[in-house]
Amino acid sequence: MKREVKKYLYDIKTSIDSIFEYLGSDRNFFEYQKNKQLRRAVERELEIIGEAVNRIIKMESGVQLSNARQIIDTRNWVIHGYDKVDDVIIWGIVSNHLPNLRKEVELHLVEE
Repeated sequence: MKREVKKYLYDIKTSIDSIFEYLGSDRNFFEYQKNKQLRRAVERELEIIGEAVNRIIKMESGVQLSNARQIIDTRNWVIHGYDKVDDVIIWGIVSNHLPNLRKEVELHLVEE
């Protein structure tokens, strides 16, 4: 695995860990929805995750990440459709998809 790809995997893991740190152990959607600074922080981390996934798939086809296209599409939606970002969708991504992505990334990092 290229050194840059490993760095991008680490960036993804760091961003996921940051999102969960921001939200704390008592994750509450209504608190998330009320806190603009928290929402923007989570959205920024999703942008970083999407950009890192985009760079990985361009550099090394051997690194498979489930839903890579959807992750990149989410990044584009958050950046370019900033006025249409739906808190419910973001919350669903954080709750349902990021834990699996974290596991995949950790497996790739351990392989090297």
